[in-house]
Amino acid sequence: MATAGPYNAGAAAAPGMGKEEPTRPLAAGSPTVHPAATDGVAGDEEVVVATAKRWRSVQYLRKRRCFIWCCGCCATTVVLLGIAALVLALTVFKVKDPILTMNRVTLEGVDGDLGDTARHPVSVNATLNADISIENPNVASFAFARSETDFYYAGETVGVAYAPRGEVGAGRTVRMNVTLDVLADRISPNVNATGLIFGQDYDITSYTEITGRVSVLGIYKRDLDIKMNCSITLEVGAFTTVQSKSTNCVANVS
Repeated sequence: MATAGPYNAGAAAAPGMGKEEPTRPLAAGSPTVHPAATDGVAGDEEVVVATAKRWRSVQYLRKRRCFIWCCGCCATTVVLLGIAALVLALTVFKVKDPILTMNRVTLEGVDGDLGDTARHPVSVNATLNADISIENPNVASFAFARSETDFYYAGETVGVAYAPRGEVGAGRTVRMNVTLDVLADRISPNVNATGLIFGQDYDITSYTEITGRVSVLGIYKRDLDIKMNCSITLEVGAFTTVQSKSTNCVANVS
């Protein structure tokens, strides 16, 4: 009698071993999966960052454009103002020389008498009146100080006349009358009775000097010194008042 042992048990199980059990596949690594919510947040952040960068870029370009435009406007304004100032300085505001004119010279109150010495056979007293005008061609006024006019006859100073200080408006002309008493002791030796009775021409000279200043808008100022030399011919006769027969003047402005 056979005894059933483990071997038989194994042998009995042998028929079952002939059937192959299905092989289980090896587990593969799972891919990384991001949550849908996380993907949305990251995308929004990128969009926000990109939008912020674009906005900053737009602002920078706008500020740069405004800065360039402002600089261009300022430079253009400065150039235009400089050109305008240069044009005005060379045309309208250019300081022109005032014109000094000796209009006429008159002897008034001529009084002749016989002298008391051989050197002064005739004694002559007279009052000399000079009409002087100052023309200002500038767009600003010309202010001048007290002026002096010297008169000479036969190389001798026969009188000095003074005119008060004053001012000539823009584009205006001012006339001044200077009066002086002729120095009889200097003119008498050169005068004879025949000339006083029948008439005679006397040549006298004058020297006038006027200093002043032209101020344009208080910015541009120029000091002027006007000097004028005149040769005047007077016809005196019969102890009457006589005005100048001819007057020739030369003026110099510095």
